[in-house]
Amino acid sequence: MPSPWYFTSLVQPVTMLVANEKPNIKILMVSMALQGHINPTLNFAKRLISKGIHVTIATTEDGGNRMLKHTDKISSDSGIKLEFFSDGLSVDFDRSDTKTFLNTIQEKGPQNLSNLITNLTKNETFSCAIVNPFVPWAIDVVAEHEIPCALLWIQASTLYSIYYRYFKNNDLFPKLDVPNEKVQLPGLPVLEVKDLPSLLLPSSPLHYKELMAYFIKALDKVEWVLGASFLEIEEEIVKSMDSLTPIYPIGPLVSPFLLGEKETSNVSVDMWNAEDACIGWLDNKPNSSVIYISFGSLVVLSQTQMNNIVTALKNSNKNFLWVVKPANNGGYETKDAAYELPKEFLKETEGRGLVVKWCAQEKVLMHPAVACFLSHCGWNSTLETLITGVPVICWPSWLDQPTNAMLIENVFRNGVKVNYGEDGVASVKEIERCIREVMEGPNAGEIKKRAMEIKDSARKALEEDGSSSNNFNQFISELIVKNNSREQQKALDTEVNVELQF
Repeated sequence: MPSPWYFTSLVQPVTMLVANEKPNIKILMVSMALQGHINPTLNFAKRLISKGIHVTIATTEDGGNRMLKHTDKISSDSGIKLEFFSDGLSVDFDRSDTKTFLNTIQEKGPQNLSNLITNLTKNETFSCAIVNPFVPWAIDVVAEHEIPCALLWIQASTLYSIYYRYFKNNDLFPKLDVPNEKVQLPGLPVLEVKDLPSLLLPSSPLHYKELMAYFIKALDKVEWVLGASFLEIEEEIVKSMDSLTPIYPIGPLVSPFLLGEKETSNVSVDMWNAEDACIGWLDNKPNSSVIYISFGSLVVLSQTQMNNIVTALKNSNKNFLWVVKPANNGGYETKDAAYELPKEFLKETEGRGLVVKWCAQEKVLMHPAVACFLSHCGWNSTLETLITGVPVICWPSWLDQPTNAMLIENVFRNGVKVNYGEDGVASVKEIERCIREVMEGPNAGEIKKRAMEIKDSARKALEEDGSSSNNFNQFISELIVKNNSREQQKALDTEVNVELQF
């Protein structure tokens, strides 16, 4: 196996190649139509078109319908196109029924995606397809069309390693029905079972585990694994994969806006409308004074959890900006799901609190008034905190979030994790403890310092000769070489066919 890209001496020639050559490359990207999946796909597409590469993003018609409700920027002349295929379900089907949804898209999606690729390739040739890990069947479809395949791993590199090792050799793992049982994996501190991604646990629906097992098996057909993270925060875990199936971090995969750069495309994939009042409200708050609270596009809190946060915020006397999603907004409900805050609370905290249905999170995290982020710890949100230097209060729920929270508290050290009671609920006192620790406690200064150090290393990774920039450029260089070779072979085959006709 060749040496990892970030250790090779090919970096400088690669950089020159990418800078000087205008590649005739077209890439197809395939993603599930979930906000947390489509965002990194679009961010990577923007990086690609900045190098003169043309990108087509294919996702489901359901996602396209939701996008069209909230934006008029569904098409672009800047190098990114959006295409859609059916997931096999009607538009009004409730996709929070994840078992039916995943089974149907795995049954119907391959043929529908294949038909789309057939139509697209009548007029263009794709040099590569970049597939999201949560549509693993797309890897098989791409292989059938003889298109070189790359994987865009949209979670932490740590998760890639955990899943890979579990499905390849789960003897490394103890019985997973004991939350405090210790887990020792290469490149990581000692974990507890509760720190592992939830889909590995016995309590998780089987269809999630089956999806990830499918993905690991399909890796044999993938030529590149590209990660949304960056080397400096997960160096040991990345190196531990070198002798297996390496992952090459090219992140943090965030929008150009968070890097202070000009947007390279006007395509929007937002599925909800952001409320613009947030920024004006933040403008009137002192620096580092606001707790920003958001649990992403899927998590919906129970009434008990909501009430405990309400009480903790009242007691803290801190300013807060809280995203509370409306009902029927795509979230996965608990039995006592809460979509509204008590009117008395809103009246009592008027002036120091603002509650919105959705916000432009990037703009919020960039704002100097924000002191910390009470977050579900989805990987996109985590990357955005890393690039903006915002400390985190971790409130993980499921999937990769418990592992991300462990990384934030124990590896990155830029935040603290809320501890749940035996009933799975964080108490008022526990929430208050986390707020104090991040905003004013004896460790608050060190947490903020660490957050700013990570911000600096994240930006350096993306600069010329940075680790992520080098990996990205190496990938493009290999695509150029492979594309030229395929074009030469195609020309040769055409010439041979012509000669045979004579």
